[in-house]
Amino acid sequence: MIVRSLHDVEATDHFVDWGNGTSHRLLTDKDGMGFSICHTVVRANTVSLLQYRNHLEACYCIGGEGEVEDMDGNVFPIRRGDMYVLDKHDKHFLRGGRGKDLIIVSIFNPPLTGTERHKLDDPAGSTY
Repeated sequence: MIVRSLHDVEATDHFVDWGNGTSHRLLTDKDGMGFSICHTVVRANTVSLLQYRNHLEACYCIGGEGEVEDMDGNVFPIRRGDMYVLDKHDKHFLRGGRGKDLIIVSIFNPPLTGTERHKLDDPAGSTY
């Protein structure tokens, strides 16, 4: 059985400040489950251009608000109780809310190693 808290992760390199927020990599590849689980905070009033070329991602909002925008310009507001799935390695904009952080639980398949970092200064978007 694996039991791990946000506090436990904060003392490791699996607590990542990814530039526009933070990610607690609660379950990673080394745990052998075939997927990873992250508690992610997207800071208010931030915009990140992201794409996961090597992972599929499902996100469930547990607090705050924000939005995700696809490359066709479709904007989807995200609030507590909403989920979105990047099932085709979709390039997307992820935005924190206006004055409110977006708090999501992210599931990655295949799992993250836990130390990945975004490169938000790349005009083509951050990938891993």
